[in-house]
Amino acid sequence: MRDFDDYGLKMCRFQAELFLQSKERTTCSSPIFLRRFMYSAVAKRMDREGFLFEMITQEEVMHEIICEFGESDYGKEKYSEEELYWMGYLYRYWCYTRQIGSKNLYRILKPAELRKVYYPYHSLDPAQAIERIIEAKNLSEEDYIQRGVELLREMRKSRS
Repeated sequence: MRDFDDYGLKMCRFQAELFLQSKERTTCSSPIFLRRFMYSAVAKRMDREGFLFEMITQEEVMHEIICEFGESDYGKEKYSEEELYWMGYLYRYWCYTRQIGSKNLYRILKPAELRKVYYPYHSLDPAQAIERIIEAKNLSEEDYIQRGVELLREMRKSRS
């Protein structure tokens, strides 16, 4: 696990604001936007170090996601601003501190599941909320199989 530092805080705030803006700036439903984001090239770059050094604005990120997936008005469900902000922050906090990719985290925890725990967990420290979610889903650190697979691939590449 990685310590939560100033860089992590800035990343969490950036993603939280982006999720918040999605309510007004996209025509698709919140769950569709969140899935698109978590599978996007932007999220993949955010999972690595140095994203904040790109000097990219939230508007540019939103444009990049729309270009990657296209415009869509699919779905009507829009989450509240508070839910979106918290979800963005928590997803990035989880990815940053646990060093897991956005796509892999999305596979473990869908927005609908995260939304269900908003009211009981939104006032908790993010680390505590994550621990409770992990406990409720009967997950363990070993369940992050994808991370282990990535490490094995890196080891194999270095041997070649």
